[in-house]
Amino acid sequence: MSVQLSVDGRRVDVNVDPRTTLLDLLRERLDVIAPKKGCDHGQCGSCTVLLDGRRHLTCLALAVAQDGAEIVTAEGLAGGPDGEHDLHAMQRAFLEHDGYQCGYCTPGQICSAVGMLAELADGHPSHVSPDLTAAPKATDEEIRERMSGNLCRCGAYVGILAAIRQSAQASA
Repeated sequence: MSVQLSVDGRRVDVNVDPRTTLLDLLRERLDVIAPKKGCDHGQCGSCTVLLDGRRHLTCLALAVAQDGAEIVTAEGLAGGPDGEHDLHAMQRAFLEHDGYQCGYCTPGQICSAVGMLAELADGHPSHVSPDLTAAPKATDEEIRERMSGNLCRCGAYVGILAAIRQSAQASA
C-alpha cells in the first residue's frame, strides 16, 4: 500500500506491506534511527515520536494507518534558520542535567517530554491532577506520572526530571 508521510520535515512517499509498523518503516526503510526498538510491545517508550503533534508509540502503530501524518522524531526537533541544527530546548536541558546514561531511551524520553509539556499547556489533566477543571501545573508528581510510560534501564530519572522541570519553567 502507498503511504505519504512528513518525517522530520521531509515528505516521503513509500509502498509498505500493510503489516509494517511505523517503527519498522522509519528505521528499516527510511533510515530514521532516533526512535528505538526497545520492547516492541508499547511498554518502554523508546520508540516514542510526535505524531501530528502528540506523543505516540511507533511500535504499536501500523504505517498504513498513518497516511498523511506529520512525524517528528528527536532528531527532527533540532533545527534552525538556514539549515542550522540548533538543539531543541528539551535536548539542551537533557544535556545540562545528565538526563541520559547509555542514551538508548533518550530520543523517546525527549519526544515524550515535549509532547507531555504540550499536553500540560493544553490543560489536559492526568491521573494525579488534583483538580480536573484547573490547568495542571508541571509539578514533580505530574511529570513523573506523565512520563511513567518511558522507562530508563540505567536509572537516569533524576536528570530526566530536572531537565523536564527546567524546560517547563522556561516555557511557563
